[in-house]
Amino acid sequence: QVQVVESGGGLVQAGESLRLSCAASGTAFNINTMGWYRQAPGRQRELVASVTRGGNTNYADSVKGRFTISRDNAKNTVYLQMNSLKPEDTAVYYCYITTFASAFWGQGTQVTVSS
Repeated sequence: QVQVVESGGGLVQAGESLRLSCAASGTAFNINTMGWYRQAPGRQRELVASVTRGGNTNYADSVKGRFTISRDNAKNTVYLQMNSLKPEDTAVYYCYITTFASAFWGQGTQVTVSS
């Protein structure tokens, strides 16, 4: 059974940093893309950042220059370094992975940025 487990959320003040981690386990297939979505109250889930197995990255315009995504293929782990956090970054952050067969999601981790 595939498990995707996030960690690292919390409450910070505007301008501070947080690092999210996400570890995947239980898949017999190579993981293609790993990434993060977020969902704020009353808003649709949106892509924050993603990274392919080969290291190609993609970012939402709202986080470019502030967030950095990286992954460790040997550990099936993806990280999201979030700097210069803003109150509008407050959301539940969900990790996802894709294999050739399917996509899998974590349960989400809350990030709250106070002004």
